[in-house]
Amino acid sequence: MRPIRLPEPPSGFSGVPDILDGAIRRALVIGNGFAGAENQCIGLVRSLGLADRHSFQRVTRPRGGINEWLHWIPISLHKKINYVVKSVWGDSRFRTTVESNKVMPLSAEKSGLLNVLEADPKQIAVMARESFEKEGPLLVIASGRDTIPVASTIRKLAPENVFVIQIQHPRSRLDRFDLVITPRHDYYPQTAQAQEQIPWFLQRWITPRDHPDSHVILTVGALHHADSAALRSAAFTWHDELAYLPKPLLVVNIGGPTSNCPYGADLAKELIAKLQDVLWSCGSLRISFSRRTPLNVSEMFLSVFRANSKVHIWDGEGSNPHMGHLAWADAFVVTADSVSMLSEVCSTGKPVYIAGAERCRWKFADFRNSLQERGAVRAFTGKEDISETWSYPPLNDTAESAAQVHEALAKRGWRICT
Repeated sequence: MRPIRLPEPPSGFSGVPDILDGAIRRALVIGNGFAGAENQCIGLVRSLGLADRHSFQRVTRPRGGINEWLHWIPISLHKKINYVVKSVWGDSRFRTTVESNKVMPLSAEKSGLLNVLEADPKQIAVMARESFEKEGPLLVIASGRDTIPVASTIRKLAPENVFVIQIQHPRSRLDRFDLVITPRHDYYPQTAQAQEQIPWFLQRWITPRDHPDSHVILTVGALHHADSAALRSAAFTWHDELAYLPKPLLVVNIGGPTSNCPYGADLAKELIAKLQDVLWSCGSLRISFSRRTPLNVSEMFLSVFRANSKVHIWDGEGSNPHMGHLAWADAFVVTADSVSMLSEVCSTGKPVYIAGAERCRWKFADFRNSLQERGAVRAFTGKEDISETWSYPPLNDTAESAAQVHEALAKRGWRICT
């Protein structure tokens, strides 16, 4: 009996289905409830082409009351203490947050926790193992200190079924993850200059214990989701409100004080005076505050600029205009406290002026210096003519990191199926 001759497989055929050939078709994002960290994960997911094929879970700390003093301890211990406190004092109907010296209910909708599953590493690992043959490997992307034990446990429990990326430096034991993505300034504590500023008994807790190696991707700033596609969409969405404003449009983003960038009413007064000095050269001025902006600071800006027809201040009501501002602004003034805000505006290639940089120290100062060396930012002096433009190579950290993720996956024999 003559054997049956089968047709030749098409060129490039590997002999196994895509799913069994290391094709990654899904991602799981693990967030910590803070936009600055979670947006980095979403930005990387978008750049990898998995925007429509990812799920989202969170690691959340208890909030309100005594919990505000416990954010520095490991999250597992924090939850145990919170459980004991609730058992002794009873469970309140609302969690609380302190704002403007008033105690206000913190609803699930306001905190952004509604309908988001709490990340359980054991369940995620079981899911990754049981669905591996049918759906292929699981890409796990996490960001923030509280997500570290969850992401590392997932990899420990299912090392053959997941590829785990940790965004932001985990400080020690980088080998717990397949990739770590972190800004170069996270290694500032290892410099001789920084070591002189750290008491010897704190050095092992502040300084990253491992030097970057082949599975560490170093960026200039923070990853984000303000890519070209998102900005094109925002330009369309905000066209009617922003396109016809008198030019040049100067956008001012005001953050809030941090331990390494302390400021308050002093910086607000200085920034207001400088904005008044450049207002003659602006066609329009739009001001936005972050959730960290102190109330007394925002009220100062409102009292000075509320009646000025050139100036619009977003009051937090309605849609957040941030993406529209990135798309339509001609120049930016940004306070130096936020790596995320500076990374986003410096990805536009438009002029960026920093306010309050002299008040920042430690790795925030190192980050600002790296931006200045690239020609991406200048100090805001109040003597600028906003109509004068200048350019620089835009930050492209998210896309560049995505390219290195593809390379790392290829070394493992995996790839992202688009």
